[in-house]
Amino acid sequence: MHKINRYWINGVEQSLIAVSDRAVQFGDGCFTTARAAEGKILRLDDHLRRLHSAAQRLLMPEIAWAELSSEMQFAAESVGDGVVKATITRGSGGRGYSAAGCDSPNRIVATSAYPQHYLALAEQGATLALSPIALARNPLLAGVKHLNRLEQVLIRLHLDQTTADEALVLDTSGVLVECCAANLFWRKGKQVFTPDLTQAGVDGIMRQHIIRLLRQSDYQIAVVAAAPDALADADEVLICNALMPVLPVIRAATWTYGSRELYDFLRQHC
Repeated sequence: MHKINRYWINGVEQSLIAVSDRAVQFGDGCFTTARAAEGKILRLDDHLRRLHSAAQRLLMPEIAWAELSSEMQFAAESVGDGVVKATITRGSGGRGYSAAGCDSPNRIVATSAYPQHYLALAEQGATLALSPIALARNPLLAGVKHLNRLEQVLIRLHLDQTTADEALVLDTSGVLVECCAANLFWRKGKQVFTPDLTQAGVDGIMRQHIIRLLRQSDYQIAVVAAAPDALADADEVLICNALMPVLPVIRAATWTYGSRELYDFLRQHC
């Protein structure tokens, strides 16, 4: 029997971190959330590359990547089938916003149960409600899964007041970006579209994988800045993240969809 909820900090099993850690003080860090199956992390290299890229963009000090990889794999073995989340913080040090003296980043690895509702949504399809919370445009941090997630917290609070399964999220200029915790694709014929994330949003592991798949397929993939009414005449809409990993959408805002052509193609490779 696997213990589901476990936490390690720098390889030591514990669940307490210093209040002086800059993740606590400023949300100074980044994270990734991975699927563990049969004791192994799916797409581990992709997750490590994501963290490495984010750490570079956040100007983090050197991370013990080999140790983190081993810690994530150990966590996957401990949970069996479930979720492994890896977080990097800048650690403690500095005064105010200054990071002077922060030369010991912290590695946090946690395990949790797999969200079983994704299995049901794969059969019945997901519904998306248009969120009243718009993401701020910030090209400096766009694409990075950093620890400043207050926008997503607010999106989720509003979503919980609806009967929808996920949120359809725009940025402050009114273009489609993503969902609360998933990326977005839609199809018209053989043309597939996904939002441009250079101004806002998170460039997810599964989004990257799907784009690579489509570029090698009969479909044509385009990354676009589009208003929500682009979904009005779509043949199909789907959402994805590393855990789902891909789900069909039956309703987005007021529009409904019946096709699963792209979903059926992608689920074989995701």
